[in-house]
Amino acid sequence: MAKYIAQIIVLGGQIIGKAFTRALKQEIAASQEAAKRAGGGQKGANRAAANLRTGMTLEEAQEILNVTKLEPEEVQKQFDHLFTVNEKSRGGSFYLQSKVFRAKERIDQELKPSKPPEGEKLDTGTGPTEQKP
Repeated sequence: MAKYIAQIIVLGGQIIGKAFTRALKQEIAASQEAAKRAGGGQKGANRAAANLRTGMTLEEAQEILNVTKLEPEEVQKQFDHLFTVNEKSRGGSFYLQSKVFRAKERIDQELKPSKPPEGEKLDTGTGPTEQKP
């Protein structure tokens, strides 16, 4: 009897391990595919990172807010409307309201200007400056 229980436990562990490995491979492949669709390079890597951070792609966020162009005014207008319509006090859905919020958050990530890497300064075009002793 103990032998069968041990075999079931080992078999269950193997199944869970394989499922976890498969899920991890799928996540890596999806991330790489998103980076390719975003144009590859640093821009693609940034977009893939934003997708992972917010849990949704830029395309999905645009569909949720029903915007085709990334114009801040249009995005804000759609967000305000959909967020208000889905308020719980108006009989709306908290789930849909949270999806609208996350979509706006994802688009904001895309619209945010990229910062230079830590320790680097932006070139202001003023040329080198002299240091006084």
